[in-house]
Amino acid sequence: MDSKFCFKKWYNIARLLEEEIMDTLNTPNHLAIILDGNGRWAKKQNKPRTFGHKNGAENVVDIAIHAKKRGVKYLTLYAFSTENWKRPASEVDYLMKLLIKFVEKKIDQLMEEDCRINFLGDLSALPDATRDAVNKALEKTKNNKSLFINIALNYGGRDEIVHAVKKIVEKGYRPDEITEDLISENLYTASIPDPDLLIRPGGELRISNFLIYQIAYSELYFTDVLWPDFDEDELDKALEAFANRNRRFGALDESN
Repeated sequence: MDSKFCFKKWYNIARLLEEEIMDTLNTPNHLAIILDGNGRWAKKQNKPRTFGHKNGAENVVDIAIHAKKRGVKYLTLYAFSTENWKRPASEVDYLMKLLIKFVEKKIDQLMEEDCRINFLGDLSALPDATRDAVNKALEKTKNNKSLFINIALNYGGRDEIVHAVKKIVEKGYRPDEITEDLISENLYTASIPDPDLLIRPGGELRISNFLIYQIAYSELYFTDVLWPDFDEDELDKALEAFANRNRRFGALDESN
């Protein structure tokens, strides 16, 4: 028998077994990812930072589809923070236009996958054309249900909490009426369950002001792999690591 044929046969069997194992794992209902490392990825290839952002955007749909395949219901992506306005104006302008291109190129594919797009953050500060693209994505995908993709855009965790507190004050609540649930109901993520797993590619070991209220009990996964290189296999590694965690939420582990 041809050795190449044998190798291919056993490789396919191994992949099927791997798929079966992944299907049995405990999958996070809500997965959050910090999209980090685009600029460094481009620099390694002697390319401009914008080249990294372009390839990072291309990776978003691939990872979203794979996450849906693995059983994830909510996917929240940190795309542009309130602090990112400090970057060079040319880079910020590119990122704003990149979102427009992303919606134009990927919206039909996301429709085919029954993905609903939502945005978290202060959208009022966005350029008009970018905000139009945001509204187009919201309207076109509003009835989809298989995967909810939340794109954090002009988002900051502290800014979100300030925004929520202002809403609560404007509604006239007394101090003794303020609860954790009330705060949650006034965040950008109202009606969305808290993340079960937060992934940060890119080698940095910090949260960077992302979902700081919501991730109180989220599992954290850090990897040196840069976002444009974070593929389906890397996501499976993270999901497998999550499946092996023992989430106690402050309680004791009764099995020990």
